Amino acid sequence: MDLRGLTKRFGSLAVVDDVSLRIDHGQLVCLLGPSGCGKTTTLRLLAGFLEPSDGEIHVGDRLVSSKARTLPPEQRKMSMIFQSYALWPHMTVAENIVYGLRLRKMDRDTIAKKLEAILDTTKLEVLAQRYPGELSGGQQQRVALARALIVEPETLLLDEPLSNLDANLREEMRFEIRRLHDEYRYTTVYVTHDQSEAMTTADLIAVMNAGRIDQLGTPEDIYDRPQSEFVARFIGASNVIKGEARDGNHIAFAGVTLQVTGAKLTPGQSGAVAIRQHDIRLSAQAPQNQQNAVRATVTRQVFLGASRDYMVETSDGTTLRVVTATDTAVPKGAEVWLTLPPERCRALSR
Repeated sequence: MDLRGLTKRFGSLAVVDDVSLRIDHGQLVCLLGPSGCGKTTTLRLLAGFLEPSDGEIHVGDRLVSSKARTLPPEQRKMSMIFQSYALWPHMTVAENIVYGLRLRKMDRDTIAKKLEAILDTTKLEVLAQRYPGELSGGQQQRVALARALIVEPETLLLDEPLSNLDANLREEMRFEIRRLHDEYRYTTVYVTHDQSEAMTTADLIAVMNAGRIDQLGTPEDIYDRPQSEFVARFIGASNVIKGEARDGNHIAFAGVTLQVTGAKLTPGQSGAVAIRQHDIRLSAQAPQNQQNAVRATVTRQVFLGASRDYMVETSDGTTLRVVTATDTAVPKGAEVWLTLPPERCRALSR
């Protein structure tokens, strides 16, 4: 599947702005980003519910969307699962699942065989004769997945499918979605604002911001090697430090010079460096090795059971968040030393 310069405008506002993305057959790609970033609009363009203002969508050798012509949803060989699941309340689980096959006028024996197989795969056999109102949220989600998969789509589209579930069910269903994907190997595009969902399920993550793809990569790439301040803050909530570059891998910050890794800085220019909250070491005493050591004052300290969550302020007024083990207990107002390991200080290219 290829998205080429895909754009969707509502009036003068470009909700999707020149998005290009290649998705190989059998991949699970997450469109990840905050509300209003354009991810759901991109999914609806893929499904054929919206027509693009510019650009094209190709699936295999077929052009399915362009400014001049849009193939209707029913001709795209795609299944879409919505936030609400959209199950028919007056139909049983089995009737909901086979609804698409009946629309395709398949014979009764074929429908029965496909239903038996998908009920087994999704562990819904004992619920086949129940109605949606008699099911839990996780069970309804599995019914929606079964209904989408039984028609054997080329592409599965998921729009925030777990947002209505509680935290424990959400975690369980992330792994279920990935298991079913690995079993069927269809191409999947999954929209979410939840970083953990994307990290658990995706082969590739496209982080979207203001209608554009800010960074595309594997979960490891996105988490360990953010390229922009937006991605660094959104994925893992990194601290972003700003200062003047001394050379390609040193930056002035809060009265000291920090050694950093990642993108090469331009001497004399302002630069930005990301470091995660749990990678900063906090101590009430000055460290023996002064490299990358910064003085700060505690402005907040919260005990979270498994960790302590600190807010500290450096001499230049920068506020940093630091997560430590529970045995480090420093009160508000106390002076502390922060050690920022050079290999964890990642200079950002954008």
